[in-house]
Amino acid sequence: MKRLKGESPSVRRFRLSYILFGAGVLYLILIFVKFPEFLESAAVLNGDDTSGGFEGFSFGNDDASETTKSFVASDGFQRILQDNENQDAPVKPEQEATKEGRSGYFPNRSPQQQYGRITAEVLRRINRTKNLTVLERMVDEAWSLGLKAWEEIDKFDEKDIDMSTILEGKPESCSSWVSMSGEELIKSNNIIFLPCGLAAGSSITVVGTPRHAHHEYVPQLAKLKHGNGLVLVSQFMVELQGLKAVHGEDPPKIFHLNPRLRGDWSHQQVIEHNTCYRMQWGKAQRCDGFPSKSDEDMLVDGYLRCEKWMRNDVIDAKESKIFSWFERFIGRAKKPEITWPFPFQEGRMFVLTIRAGVDGFHVIVGGHHVTSFPYRMGFTLEDATGLTIKGDVHVHSIYATSLPISHPSFSPQRVLDFSERWKSRPLPPGPIQLFMGVLSATNHFAERMAVRKTWMQSSSIKASKVAVRFFVALNQRNEVNAILKKEAAYFGDIEILPFMDRYELVVLKTVAICQYGVEKAMAAYIMKCDDDTFIRVGTILKDIDGVPPGRSLYLGNLNLLHRPLRNGKWAVSYEEWPEEIYPPYANGPGYVISSDIARYVVSQHANHSLRLFKMEDVSMGMWVQQFNSTKHVLYLHKWKYCQYGCMEDYHTAHYQSPRQMICLWDNLQKGKAHCCNF
Repeated sequence: MKRLKGESPSVRRFRLSYILFGAGVLYLILIFVKFPEFLESAAVLNGDDTSGGFEGFSFGNDDASETTKSFVASDGFQRILQDNENQDAPVKPEQEATKEGRSGYFPNRSPQQQYGRITAEVLRRINRTKNLTVLERMVDEAWSLGLKAWEEIDKFDEKDIDMSTILEGKPESCSSWVSMSGEELIKSNNIIFLPCGLAAGSSITVVGTPRHAHHEYVPQLAKLKHGNGLVLVSQFMVELQGLKAVHGEDPPKIFHLNPRLRGDWSHQQVIEHNTCYRMQWGKAQRCDGFPSKSDEDMLVDGYLRCEKWMRNDVIDAKESKIFSWFERFIGRAKKPEITWPFPFQEGRMFVLTIRAGVDGFHVIVGGHHVTSFPYRMGFTLEDATGLTIKGDVHVHSIYATSLPISHPSFSPQRVLDFSERWKSRPLPPGPIQLFMGVLSATNHFAERMAVRKTWMQSSSIKASKVAVRFFVALNQRNEVNAILKKEAAYFGDIEILPFMDRYELVVLKTVAICQYGVEKAMAAYIMKCDDDTFIRVGTILKDIDGVPPGRSLYLGNLNLLHRPLRNGKWAVSYEEWPEEIYPPYANGPGYVISSDIARYVVSQHANHSLRLFKMEDVSMGMWVQQFNSTKHVLYLHKWKYCQYGCMEDYHTAHYQSPRQMICLWDNLQKGKAHCCNF
């Protein structure tokens, strides 16, 4: 285009500047219009979302799938609670509202972003893999699997469960014998399955050969400069195990047999026996070649607990030989004594039989009785559903005979337990003094029934002054979850949490107990305990009554200046816990907090600022310490909230089997708080 003759260069520059200015103004208008959306996108990418979607599930608004913060899953809890409440479980009369009007353990928040499904999925994946701890990823996975498992419960056909075998007491057929070769044992991860457990008279025979000793490095010896730290070791373990109730928790060891040919700290050949209940080892019984006492109360079905065998370090003194010659000289008869060698030798085949007697297990090697181990509380023979063999041994074959042909779970006793008298009372319409949340696992039916029949029959609970609920997560087996749902509907005292149960995720149950206690039970105090904890409810109320009104309370058996273990089975990494000591915390089997602390825990969890730790009792101590920085907390320490077992005049007793629970309750009815350590 030709320029006009009369147009000066200054006029051309003036028009160009106007055009550029207009373009800039238009650009700024667009920026201000789209700026809020830009901020929302930045918030999502930085992890500041507040949505409730989880692992492909969409809750609330069906038109928008949104990102999720790990370990929250708000609406998942809400939906499961609604389903639980719509079973026959009693609720407060004033809270019987529609589904839409209820709120779950973690309150739902209205969605703030409206993304398409594909964009939201991309953002969700970016967010989930960013800055998550190992525990948070574990929670994420458990919640995803739990939500899917919950949906599958309703789809599960009751014919597949065959509930009639449980409710009508029809027996389940099992084989009376099981055999397995050494090659088959290796293919099955060194475990042989005993379908209906054991019974009195059952026996398990193992044919094997101990391997020759090998060197193992012991760091403790190296630190003490005892050689190079290498020790010759030859030992193996034969264990009768129960079913694993929670993922991440070791299965209970009903009978642990550990022959040590070499490598024991005593430098002698030893056979050790023990049990492990809820991942806690009992007191070991060691047989080292010296005979045990023959007192009547020490015998097991008439057998010694430890027989005598020849020891290399025991040599007859000269005096004993002189007396032996003198006795022969005067004609005094001497009874012949047969001393057997240690029953296991490296490279030599053995035939080991474990027989279940009336009072305990009996170990027989080569036809000769070697040791006996009395039954311990917390287990029954029927719980022994698996046998595992590991260590320095080559197994040739295994035979299990005289096994029960039906499991006691399918028995008339379980039918009798489904009685109206054990049903839970509904929550009262007003506030209560104490809410007690009991942690349990899906297959802990016997433990829950023991609690229902004993301390849940306390007068304060019957008077609705105290309320009790079990908190149970989901199992990997659909039929177990379906049976649990029926139990919850019948008794009305179980809160099913929609995540897959793991040992490390107990802390989530504690958060759920806090929220139920303050929002549904409206309790002044909340107590957390386990299903193997026996509680003197009246004594707990007396402890609470002694606290000044309005004071924040943290009551239990408190631990001070405890340090995390950095090595071994219970090791805690510096990533999990960077500090050198734990905050003051009460032992997990039983502690009490005031409602203001519980409300603080719930609110911190709702806004995603609650720090989670795999040890729930330490987590509570950490939360109380944070709360104590703003409001003074009364830390009340009492020894009689027992961590290990039972003590006289206890307030709580831990590791109590169903049988011990019944015994403790009988003693309380007689006015005595005596332990029942059979």
